[in-house]
Amino acid sequence: MVETVFSRNHVPIRLTGERWAHILEEHAELAGMRDAVLDAVANASKIYAGTAGELLGLKQTREGMWLVAVYREMVDDGFVITAFLTQRIKSLERRKQLWP
Repeated sequence: MVETVFSRNHVPIRLTGERWAHILEEHAELAGMRDAVLDAVANASKIYAGTAGELLGLKQTREGMWLVAVYREMVDDGFVITAFLTQRIKSLERRKQLWP
């Protein structure tokens, strides 16, 4: 199953079944959070630059815990690479903030 949302830059971003399976293999704690991952792309509270051209969309899930959706935007579309939960917001804040 492929689901698509629009990023803050109005680029359609795909989350495929293959990528979702990969995410769950590495981060089982995200089981049941597919919609939250898509929301972290579409309605990110903050967006940071990755180290290889990817974007990191952050959305706070509860006090002190952030969901990070890692995705790539191309000219006409993009795709989710991975996602994870973190409390280490300070390490992400060292990156270049792209939005807001």
